[in-house]
Amino acid sequence: MASAKPKQRGSSRRAFPDGPEEVGAGAGSRGWEYRPARRPGSQKKTIPSPHPSLDDSLEGDLQNFLIDESQLHTYDDLTKVNPVTTTTVLKCLQARYCARVFYTHAGCTLVALNPFQPIPQLYSPDVMKEYHSAARPQEFKPHIFIVAEQAYRNVQGQVEPVNQSLVVSGESGAGKTWTSRCLMKYYATVAASRSSQKAQDTVERIERRVLDSNPIMEAFGNACTLRNHNSSRFGKYIQLQLNRSQQLVGASVQTYLLEKTRVACQAPGERNFHIFYQMMKGATQEERQEWKMPAAGQFLWLPNADRTLEEDCFEETRAAMLHLGVHKEVQGQIFQVLAALLQLGNVQFSCPPDESQPCELQEQSKDFLQNAACLLRVPAEELLSCLRVRTIRAGRQQHTVMKPCSQTECSMRRDCLAKVIYAHIFDWIVAFINQSICADSSSWCNFIGLLDVYGFECFHQNNLEQLCINYANEKLQQHFVAHYLKAQQEEYAAEGLEWSFISYQDNQSGLDLIEGPPPSVFSLLNEECRLNRPSDAKQFETRLEKALSGKACVSWDKLSDTPHFTVSHYAGQVSYQIEGMVEKNKDLVPPELVLVLRRSQDALLHSLFSENNQEQSDSKGHSKVITVVSKFKGSLESLMRVLHSTTPHYTRCIKPNTDCRPLTFKKEEVITQLEACGIVETINISAAGFPVRIPYPSFVKRYGLITLSKISSVSNGSGSEDERDTLGSAVRHVLRFVTPGQPLDPFDPSEGRLRSTQVHCGKTKVFLTHAMLERLEIERGRALACRAYSIQRCWRRYCHRKRERQRRAATLIQAGVRSWLTRREILKWQTAATVIQRAWRTWRAVMEALADAELDDAVDIEEVTISLPGSPIPVTRPAQFPQGQPVVVQNWPIGLALASFAATSVAVTSSGFQKLVSLMACLQLSFRRIDYKVETNQFDQGVASIRAHPRQSVKFHLQRSPLLYADICPEQKADGISGFNQILLEKT
Repeated sequence: MASAKPKQRGSSRRAFPDGPEEVGAGAGSRGWEYRPARRPGSQKKTIPSPHPSLDDSLEGDLQNFLIDESQLHTYDDLTKVNPVTTTTVLKCLQARYCARVFYTHAGCTLVALNPFQPIPQLYSPDVMKEYHSAARPQEFKPHIFIVAEQAYRNVQGQVEPVNQSLVVSGESGAGKTWTSRCLMKYYATVAASRSSQKAQDTVERIERRVLDSNPIMEAFGNACTLRNHNSSRFGKYIQLQLNRSQQLVGASVQTYLLEKTRVACQAPGERNFHIFYQMMKGATQEERQEWKMPAAGQFLWLPNADRTLEEDCFEETRAAMLHLGVHKEVQGQIFQVLAALLQLGNVQFSCPPDESQPCELQEQSKDFLQNAACLLRVPAEELLSCLRVRTIRAGRQQHTVMKPCSQTECSMRRDCLAKVIYAHIFDWIVAFINQSICADSSSWCNFIGLLDVYGFECFHQNNLEQLCINYANEKLQQHFVAHYLKAQQEEYAAEGLEWSFISYQDNQSGLDLIEGPPPSVFSLLNEECRLNRPSDAKQFETRLEKALSGKACVSWDKLSDTPHFTVSHYAGQVSYQIEGMVEKNKDLVPPELVLVLRRSQDALLHSLFSENNQEQSDSKGHSKVITVVSKFKGSLESLMRVLHSTTPHYTRCIKPNTDCRPLTFKKEEVITQLEACGIVETINISAAGFPVRIPYPSFVKRYGLITLSKISSVSNGSGSEDERDTLGSAVRHVLRFVTPGQPLDPFDPSEGRLRSTQVHCGKTKVFLTHAMLERLEIERGRALACRAYSIQRCWRRYCHRKRERQRRAATLIQAGVRSWLTRREILKWQTAATVIQRAWRTWRAVMEALADAELDDAVDIEEVTISLPGSPIPVTRPAQFPQGQPVVVQNWPIGLALASFAATSVAVTSSGFQKLVSLMACLQLSFRRIDYKVETNQFDQGVASIRAHPRQSVKFHLQRSPLLYADICPEQKADGISGFNQILLEKT
């Protein structure tokens, strides 16, 4: 956000009397000067002095700029400062720090000043959502969340998707770890907000696991140093894995060079790793007894235990481990082994009277040795033996010779045992974290990398650890120089842009000194390790001086009695002690120690040392020795390849004072860091440069739709003049459409450039500022919205017409189906009626024919008149059958004639649609008569009886009818057969 230029006033005044403490030589606007130390042999391109006192041409502008210091805190971007000098940059940062504004843009870099006090409202979830939901986060106040959001949006890519890397650099204690922690929380929150409600639980689980990995790694990998209470003693590169919807699906952690020597050796005023102090202060009484840690126990490897830090939170570490899947039983095993290391640190040896005998264990150390052996679950005798006796294999037959160790060797073997155990536990924890949070390779497509490495270090005594740490910082600085300061300006010149080369400090000579081809410091160290001979510091110093005498950036102090060499790094000179450097580089673990650990009854130790992952050399040195610097150099080269394949975003953390005092700004220390990281050069290049570079074909392909006319982009990869002319014309057409009010010179293919304050056209690329890129993106968004609206209108019209045609077709289909169903029902009814009529006519005809035939064949019929009850009834019966004998009647009407018999059984073959109906028709009875009763059943052969008062019943034995449903009784409410008609219609 640009700010107004400060108004000029007649007299200057002190701007911040009540602000942060200002420590420096002089308090006036120009009452101090700083001249950075030049590195011997460092390459500096046409170096002008950045200080106004050395450049008279800047005197007037500088005075005008610093007249009103009360407005300096309004400069959110240092590229707006005029003139850009070390003085103006420092004054602006100091003013903003006084106003409690700790972030400032410096071109492509974000400068972060450490306030040394918690400011929770600056990193709340509401602030995260505000920056994430903003259409243009760049218009907000500078914040680390702007860098995070820019990288997050660039994953999808404006031109093409590309992975992102956020490089957080700075001195130890500048706030790198805190910044990385804020970035992880931001991405976890943003990823959760983009997930659907269904996937919310899964995203929150992954987010929590990723965040829980942070306190675990800080507890086991961070420690309190003289310059930082929470210093990272290892480097880490975290890849946050995103799917195509930009949701966080997992993460992976890669670590670099754990400072395991801190377990057994701490500098004065420093502490061991946080986890040991967390155990001492957070363990319960039962755990103390189990781990043999008395409440008031004093361990030699736990100095400054009385200091209380925010990092001493044991419950948070245990809860994070439990959530990641490290159960309480496994946690207990880990803490038990760590407690054994503390016991091991109190084991002391004394020189024996006879050198042929092993060293004697001091009396007060016996209990500590027993406790260590008990916690490690190894025999105490074997543990003591491996610490005091060295095994040597000699001769072709590999004869074993036992040699007692000296007191110094015993202490070194004890320290080596502690370091190798702690290193294996740390590696196991990192592997477990990766197994818990890493997603399958098929579920993610892009990543955002967070790099948090050790800051530049310079102590009173520096050894191999500091050399590797500062070497890593040199590599990162060289990556910044090569990617931004150097490569960008070289590309401007190659593309034919009018560019005044800006000087910068190149640290390539320092890297060549450390890691370059032989002779270099690393090559000489590795060669000394391969010689497999007792190292001598004085001898190695002589060899270094002889081999590196012609190298730049290295020097020796002839008056010092301590063997050392001094390297001029980009951040300053550091002296490294040679004593012990070769042994640390070898990093050999005696096989006796590994053998004892393999025999441990502890499940964790047994699994950690079940396979020998260490490369050991035999007594003759035949096998290759992989040294510490070789492994570290290889891992850093792999990291550099990853960074080169991504789009980097730089954040420079500045430490305002060395005492870690809140809101204290010391000019000398801040200016040293500004000079070391090249902030002034970065600002100059960013202010005058074009950070966005797009090839012509990609530019036309992405932004050609902005113009209303159709642009034909010809790109066959030949790079011919015609193709370049066509693409140049298309680019010019797009740019004139976007900036109609700004004058642009005609595009000249021979010169290959298009002049403007915000855009330059080179030979093959278009160079843009971020402002021009945002304008192009806005115009492209409008064009896409317009075309999308047209597509939506056409689609809605098509869908409406389609629905109308479907509605009309459905109406016609429904009408046809209803007509067909009606015709089919009518045909069914007609067919059923015809069948019924035919059956009825056939039955009547048969009945009439049978009746006529029986009447014609009947002989000797006796007629008896049967009256109403009490009177004789006339009946016609065969005379030849006596009373009580069966009479066979063949389906002809006999009426009530049979009622005169006392008990007459008649076998009747019923024919008709139902037994009862057929029987009634045969007997010519009425259903409404009450002086008799007709009974039948529904079996295959039924019995029907007619009871007429006062006569006895007549029983009819019925045979089964061949007609369907003849045994089902019809409706009794009528004399007809409507029930049968209904059944017949249902089955037709």
